[in-house]
Amino acid sequence: MAIRKFAVVIAAAGLGLAACGQSSGGGSGDTIELTIAQNAIAGGKNAAAAGFVAAWVIPKFEAAQKAKGKDVKVKFVPSGVDDEQYKTKLSLDLKSGKGADVIDIDGIWAGEFAQAGYIKPLADVVGPEAESWDGWSQIPESVQGLATYEGKKYALPVGTDGRVLYFNKTLFQKAGLPADWQPKSWQEILDAGTKLKSSGVPVPIQINAGTAMGEATSMQGVLPLLAGAGGQVEQDGKWSGASQPLKDALGLYQKIYGGGLGDPKLQQEAKGRDKSFQQFAEGKIGILMEGDYFWRGVVNPATGVAPMKDRDQNVGYALIPAIEPGKGIRGQDFVSMSGGALRTVNPNSKHPKEAFELLAFTLSPEALKEETKDGNVRITPRTDVNKEILAGQPLLTFISEKVLPLTAYRPPVAVYPQVSVALQEATAAVVGGTAPDQAAADYQKKLEGIVGGAGNIAS
Repeated sequence: MAIRKFAVVIAAAGLGLAACGQSSGGGSGDTIELTIAQNAIAGGKNAAAAGFVAAWVIPKFEAAQKAKGKDVKVKFVPSGVDDEQYKTKLSLDLKSGKGADVIDIDGIWAGEFAQAGYIKPLADVVGPEAESWDGWSQIPESVQGLATYEGKKYALPVGTDGRVLYFNKTLFQKAGLPADWQPKSWQEILDAGTKLKSSGVPVPIQINAGTAMGEATSMQGVLPLLAGAGGQVEQDGKWSGASQPLKDALGLYQKIYGGGLGDPKLQQEAKGRDKSFQQFAEGKIGILMEGDYFWRGVVNPATGVAPMKDRDQNVGYALIPAIEPGKGIRGQDFVSMSGGALRTVNPNSKHPKEAFELLAFTLSPEALKEETKDGNVRITPRTDVNKEILAGQPLLTFISEKVLPLTAYRPPVAVYPQVSVALQEATAAVVGGTAPDQAAADYQKKLEGIVGGAGNIAS
């Protein structure tokens, strides 16, 4: 997925990160030492992020603290390793009372870490100022949900994204479809696909399926469709099994790939998703469900992996409709899925209030505007900042203003990755010819083994 992932540099042997417990001072006139760490390093992984923290955040924050009469020194420890390595080390550090004062985690880890007690609600760690932070009023409730677990805020969102339907306007024109296409139901997507097929488009509709595409199948496929049918993969501690929303979602896959509107072989190829990108850029795919990364990083005319020189003129985008108006999750007409990273205060910090001030500073309008300039534009969690920095970025503005208010997130719990694979297998089965009801039943059997039995499943 095209999510700008942050991971946490932690106090582990070999990484050289000082533990919170080694901070000194804190009394009147003493130096307060804080550590902030991300999975970023100059000349390597997330190099821009490393440079921004070291060259801008730290000196600006220290100066602001000095103006308040506090002697605060911040250390940034760069690194660049696999995110899963970070997750393992982070778990060990937090369990043993170590780690950086300000830490970044993938949003999908939040519930798992909260359940284990590795992170705690910000209000419990910092105090009431965490709840009264003025930035909350600028973050949509849907985006706040990324940082919320069981009704409590555990972190601040660092950034997010959204999924939409992309379409080729030239192919649409040949098929007699409008340039401002906005389907209001799944049937309207299928109808457009039928017209595209009749006009000779090789692959009218591409919605990710199968295990080869991994989490892209879940986030750009079955989960948005599940939400569009009014379902969630998990809700109130219960997992959704062979439910009607899942059967409906799998039924759409059957209509697309069993009805000749999609390429079933593409879903089985090891690099099928990359191939779908290239085919869209070449005008061979009419409709594609993807995230904003597709616009920014795939068909970007200047830096894309499958650049389209006419992207701004020829690529349209639309909201993902519910199966029928009002039938989506929360009674919505349109749906989406989002991911993102979180930044929080280590509950082991000796200086939690100052650590929160540092955390909040990194997500202030001033900091976010500085971080996203010079070609580093992205969707931030703040609407006030997005309105300014996304000017001239129509797709990102569209997602910020239209998609984020109605989006949903994956359940941030430890078993989700296994559940996700089971969902991917269900889509693969349908694309391969299995009936949706049977694929849903097979999914529920696998789900029972993953989540601890039928008692944890609501069908």
